[in-house]
Amino acid sequence: MLKLKRLHHIAIICDDYQRSKKFYTEVMGFEVIQEVYREARDSWKLDLAFQGEYLIELFSFPNTPERPSYPEARGLRHLCFAVENIEEVIQQLNDKGVETGEIMIDPHTNKRFVFFEDPDQLPLELYEL
Repeated sequence: MLKLKRLHHIAIICDDYQRSKKFYTEVMGFEVIQEVYREARDSWKLDLAFQGEYLIELFSFPNTPERPSYPEARGLRHLCFAVENIEEVIQQLNDKGVETGEIMIDPHTNKRFVFFEDPDQLPLELYEL
């Protein structure tokens, strides 16, 4: 058995760095740990934390291909965030111009969840605890 401790971070490559930085900090509420411009790669790297825990590396690279989402492709499907009150968080997202899908019920847990997207159509999910 591998002696893994926990998930360290998730790396996301975005198309429009400033738009995605604004989404993850101002809409989603992530805190900036460090922001670095890597001139040799013409790339930004933004380290983001939520409630003090480092979670996301946001990268920009020139001329990135689009992510295939529909039909769903192999690989990472979505990121999911736990919430206490799904309607409240949906309203907060909607107030900031983020569209959300319909609330669904997980047939195995009877918990409610909903999907939405980041600026690059990366699927994100809210899952009510």
